[in-house]
Amino acid sequence: MKNILEAPFVEEMKDITFNMYTQGWDERNGGNISYMLEEAEVAEYLDVNKVIRTIPTGFDASYLKGRYFIVTGTGKYFKNVTKDPETNLGIIRIAEDGTTAELLWGYADGGKFTSEFPAHMMSHIARLKQDPNHRVVMHCHPTNTLAMNFVHELDDAKFTHSLWQMCTECMVVFPDGIGVLPWMLCGNNEIGEATAKKMEEFRLVVWGLHGIYGTGKDIDEAFGLIETVEKAAQLYMLVASTGMPRLNTINNDQLRVIADAFKVKAREDFLI
Repeated sequence: MKNILEAPFVEEMKDITFNMYTQGWDERNGGNISYMLEEAEVAEYLDVNKVIRTIPTGFDASYLKGRYFIVTGTGKYFKNVTKDPETNLGIIRIAEDGTTAELLWGYADGGKFTSEFPAHMMSHIARLKQDPNHRVVMHCHPTNTLAMNFVHELDDAKFTHSLWQMCTECMVVFPDGIGVLPWMLCGNNEIGEATAKKMEEFRLVVWGLHGIYGTGKDIDEAFGLIETVEKAAQLYMLVASTGMPRLNTINNDQLRVIADAFKVKAREDFLI
């Protein structure tokens, strides 16, 4: 059996958590990632019949029973994943009862998955129903996106439109728009359910005055979505900080030209 520490999915988690930490998006133990794996790829590195212990999922995840995930740990710092993945990450399988996760590797200090685990799993369920190739849920606190929350109306269409106007690639990268929630207490099922509802329409959901959830078919796609939003939010805040009126912007007709040129379907109701 191969060395689990050399598994591509472990290496990906090490790389992306370090990258996000150095971006300043995941201070202290802020942020979490869950990455759905195939049994065949896990079985190359672990005995999938050897369950170390079980952990309650916090809700009924029966839709995902038998699915495997590598998930960041609760209270763990992203900066420490690279040097000690076995303590800061875990590989779990959703058990047949749907309310239990079977730990196959990781959380070596007796820990468990992120406190946002139910929210992640609810988002996985919602996205899988929209896209069978979906695999990743990523949560972080990008600085400029969060700052924008304090000066911009927290509305799906208006928030999306402002970001679309910041740079040409936004329409190309997230033509489906961004869902936006008001401030809600994190770490509970209520915010998880609200996020999952938004995930029926969007791959990105802003948690008002908190951070963002990004999803995708792989780590690169989920990160790239958040990265593009953050760049646009940075431009928005830089322009806003001048206190000067905008002399130029990408107008709706130009946004439609972008969508047509790149053959993406923009939400017409967001072209306000």
